[in-house]
Amino acid sequence: MKKIETREELIKSYIDFFKSKAHKEIINSPLIPENDPTVLFTTAGMHPLVPFLLGQEHHLGKRLVNVQKCIRTGDIDSVGDASHLTFFEMLGNWSIGDYFKKEAIEYSFEFLTKILDIPFEMLSVSVFEGDKVVKKDEEAAKIWKSLGIKDERIAFLPKENNWWGPAGKTGPCGPDTEMFFYLGKKPKGNPKTNEKEWREIWNDVFMQYNKNEAGNYLELKQKNVDTGMGVERVLAVLNNKKSVYETSCFLPIIKKIEEISGKEYGKDEEKTRAMRIIADHIKASVFILAEKVAPSNVERGYVLRRLIRRAIRYGKLLGIEENFTKEIAQEVMKLYKDYSHIEKNKEFIFQELELEEATFEKTLKEGIKYFEKLKKEAKKVIDGKTAFLLYQSYGFPLEMTQELAKENNLEVDISEFEQEQAKHQELSRTASAGVFKAGLADNSEQTTKLHTATHLLLSALKQVLKKNIEQRGSNITAERLRFDFSFDRKLEEIELKEIEEIVNKNIKQNLEVKREEMSVKEAKSSGATGIFEHKYGDKVSVYTICNPKDVISREICCGPHVTNTKELGKFKILKEEASSKGVRRIKASLE
Repeated sequence: MKKIETREELIKSYIDFFKSKAHKEIINSPLIPENDPTVLFTTAGMHPLVPFLLGQEHHLGKRLVNVQKCIRTGDIDSVGDASHLTFFEMLGNWSIGDYFKKEAIEYSFEFLTKILDIPFEMLSVSVFEGDKVVKKDEEAAKIWKSLGIKDERIAFLPKENNWWGPAGKTGPCGPDTEMFFYLGKKPKGNPKTNEKEWREIWNDVFMQYNKNEAGNYLELKQKNVDTGMGVERVLAVLNNKKSVYETSCFLPIIKKIEEISGKEYGKDEEKTRAMRIIADHIKASVFILAEKVAPSNVERGYVLRRLIRRAIRYGKLLGIEENFTKEIAQEVMKLYKDYSHIEKNKEFIFQELELEEATFEKTLKEGIKYFEKLKKEAKKVIDGKTAFLLYQSYGFPLEMTQELAKENNLEVDISEFEQEQAKHQELSRTASAGVFKAGLADNSEQTTKLHTATHLLLSALKQVLKKNIEQRGSNITAERLRFDFSFDRKLEEIELKEIEEIVNKNIKQNLEVKREEMSVKEAKSSGATGIFEHKYGDKVSVYTICNPKDVISREICCGPHVTNTKELGKFKILKEEASSKGVRRIKASLE
């Protein structure tokens, strides 16, 4: 196998390969998806491509490639094993209505076996086994066989394993084929017959069907390919490492944790897991903070708070008593110097980490007080519900409760704790099913109207508040829009009324909403505004709303939008509240 030790080398090899196959490189987008309310974070490279996967033309053409930073929180309890991560980088190539299964699979196979020199006998694949509604993906299996993959290395798996989408009840979807690397010396079986010994490294998704309201799967006119390969997992494979945490993406961070804690990585299973969790969670936190998201008790801020506090808790298990998150963050920054926005926002990152650490310290002390009271009441065993309360409310991992219990000659009902934890996880999954899943945004008529209304809202905010107001995020459903913006105080009723009146006045003027493609330089020269400037490529979409005398709004955006404000209806502000420090939130609807 080719010796590639750094993420930079692997990323360059991948992008250069697909450029040789007529793909154009697109930029690495922010972790906060601009126009996809189905997710809190960018969980895959496809998110920024939503409008193009749905039919809009991309100015760079139909073949695209990039590396995308991603955050996934669905497997947070698995972090600390050999392969699961919260933050990771995903290599991806796309065909937007161009090539399909044959070329996608051949490209994947060529890159793995010719560029990375992975012996093909060390590879196995899975394909969709079919069900009562959609046929077995014999086409993908046939292509793999033509490349030399034997029958015994092909696993036919159900929808839960080898199917993508749709995001909602209807929309684009299709089978996928996944590639696996054998972790032992002499390969045997496949991911179905010998699952634990095969590690997934690449996934090719074929957006082949459109699921309609009747539940039927109809062939799409524009078929797309969306692929993804994890940088960290492939580096582990190429360097013969058992875990992604032994790669160059983590080793300097792990060494810093060893230095601070005085413990050695790899000697003790629980301490090794704790170090992995700290390394992953602080890395993810640095990237989220770099997007100017602060810890809070809602949505993205809550995910961030949970990551930081979880890292601190495991630091306590390693015996780290002093504040340490800033030191770990500095190691992360050294590893990812190519992300300039991290360095730009480092003071904010350090400030928020230290503040959260100080706040959480108080919560932990309260937990210790509660435990002291608890041990007086307990006879021999701390029940699982109480142990889970310590975990959920005071931030005590089960291991910490067990240690405290052991010191006081008590035991913990681990089985009951796990039952409580499983119930909580299921409730969380159910409650957030529409928020955390990866998928195409709801581009319905109503959400399109509400998205356009956010442009008019931002313009009105600037006009009334007469400050340098910036968008800090938005979330749009079919019922309402939610718009976050930079401002340091509660808005007065008279201000809210004036903002509402200005938006409705502009709606009634029947103003054209015009889309133009131009360079970032041209966009800025024209007075266009936008968020997350580091994300833009060489060409951007600029939407302008204007009357004969004046420009009402001109923003860099990738849609979707109406063509005239007369389509919007009446704008009504429902609520104004704090979102986080220095950020206010407006919820509004269209009637």
